[in-house]
Amino acid sequence: MRPTKRLLALGVASLLLAACGHKDKDAPLAFVPADTPYVVASLDKLDDDAYEAMLAQANSELPGQVGQMKAFASDLESKGNKDGANLVNALAAEFDGKTAEAALKNMGLDAKNGTAFYGLGLAPVARITLADTAAWDAFVGRLETAYGKKLETADAGGQPYRHVALSDSGIQLIIATVGKQAVVSLLPADAAQPLIRQALGADRPEKSIQEDGRLADLAKEKGYKDYAVGQVDLTRLLPLIATGKDPLFATFLKHQSAKTGEPVPTLPPSCQSEASRIAARVPSVSFGYTRLDLHHQEQRVDIALADDITKAFSGLKVEVPGLGSDATGAFDISLALPVEQLRTFFTAQAEAVAAKPFECPAFASMNDSFAKMGSTMQQAAIPPIGDLRGLRVLIDSFKPAANAQQMPQLTGRVVIATRNPAGLLAMGQAMLGGDFKLAGDGKPVALPPNISGMLGMPGWAAMNGQAIAIGLGAGEDAKLDDVLMGSTGDAGRVSRLHLNGDMYRSWVDVMADKAQAFASNMTEAAGADGAPDGQADTAAAAQRSKAQFDAMKAQAARVMQVSGESHVDEKGLVISGAVEYK
Repeated sequence: MRPTKRLLALGVASLLLAACGHKDKDAPLAFVPADTPYVVASLDKLDDDAYEAMLAQANSELPGQVGQMKAFASDLESKGNKDGANLVNALAAEFDGKTAEAALKNMGLDAKNGTAFYGLGLAPVARITLADTAAWDAFVGRLETAYGKKLETADAGGQPYRHVALSDSGIQLIIATVGKQAVVSLLPADAAQPLIRQALGADRPEKSIQEDGRLADLAKEKGYKDYAVGQVDLTRLLPLIATGKDPLFATFLKHQSAKTGEPVPTLPPSCQSEASRIAARVPSVSFGYTRLDLHHQEQRVDIALADDITKAFSGLKVEVPGLGSDATGAFDISLALPVEQLRTFFTAQAEAVAAKPFECPAFASMNDSFAKMGSTMQQAAIPPIGDLRGLRVLIDSFKPAANAQQMPQLTGRVVIATRNPAGLLAMGQAMLGGDFKLAGDGKPVALPPNISGMLGMPGWAAMNGQAIAIGLGAGEDAKLDDVLMGSTGDAGRVSRLHLNGDMYRSWVDVMADKAQAFASNMTEAAGADGAPDGQADTAAAAQRSKAQFDAMKAQAARVMQVSGESHVDEKGLVISGAVEYK
């Protein structure tokens, strides 16, 4: 009996392992080609905490976004594009006055169970899981009603779809219901059947990104959660653009040619090799959430860099006081700026381009840009710029100006890290005037009356062997020694940032007030008799800007603190950011 039991146990175990390793063949990622140049997708179903966090974020942003859509629709109508304005207004109506959850339900979308946005070449495709196919079809019907006519219908590989040409762009919008998924894509108006069938999923890719496992590997390596993982593969993207053979890009070039009367440019073979040369410097960019719940939103961006770049900076320790410890002030930012090492690196890049200039017309302007950069780097060797190591800025209090003629009132400190503090001090004295002594012992000395009078507040300076610190405002003199003695940057560190909710709201309020004033002025000017052509466009843009700041104000009300940091490791530049909400 024992051999039989062992065989049964082995069979059951095999079935369980197979079940655990099974991948849904109809999941959105199963339709994404492994060689896609860009993709953003969820790898698994969102858990309840992440879903509630996304809804809360969307609800805080929706009013502003609806306002932006309405302003954009008004802009389209003013330019004679009534059909486009009707469509945008119809889309705005789907969200206006609704919660994100209610809007998603009304459209039949299931944001919790899998989405993917990716490229078939350069052509964008979105696949979204549906909770209610009838509700989705009804939503598309409402868009058709707003558009004023039914979308054309067609069939590709047995899969029906609807499509409409987007004005005279040569591009068509394709909409389809494929099983339990909504599929939306932008393709050339004359797209061949194979491309349409692949966009719809009637033809599967030879190898999908689900089989390839690229996103799953990225998530595991970088610590991204499965909620939303993205990657832009520049080694694939740039050559697609450089050859001009991608169907969507070729359509764009053809229609640009028709508008300008210029012939479609012929791209020489050098374009592809030079696109690959550029992409090799920055092969890819990936990103994802590392934490997501109602009170925390943490993200990470990884920019892959060529080996010589990472070797130049990943082991570099930049001595900026404060860069080596977490930022904690109301506003506190530290930035490494090692001019000597940056000058050496960028000079070498400029020399490499001069030795082998770009021949492709699309990249030819980079030859001049790198030549100017080389010249700038030589000038950067001149003190005090050449001695700089970095900066730290701390703002303890901020009060907006009462009117446009006044300066805002703030208190805080600035730390300038340099290899030659005494030399920087001497230059500052020569430029600003005022004779005052500053020893290198870190003790504060009051700024001369001519400088403090110009600033409208008391000020102090202190210096040690690695930096000069300046304090502005009552009580800041007592804080200078601490900032001068702050922990210096660890190897590879580029920046640190902290901003508390009160300071963030103050800044958003100031920007929103300015946007409101600008929008009002532009709207008034656009309505005046004899207003110049283009004034209405400026007014519409101002209204969109105001709507964006209104959304930021609504979101800012929830913010407790914002923080971030960046560093270079052996693979590239890592940028992390976090927002904590009430």
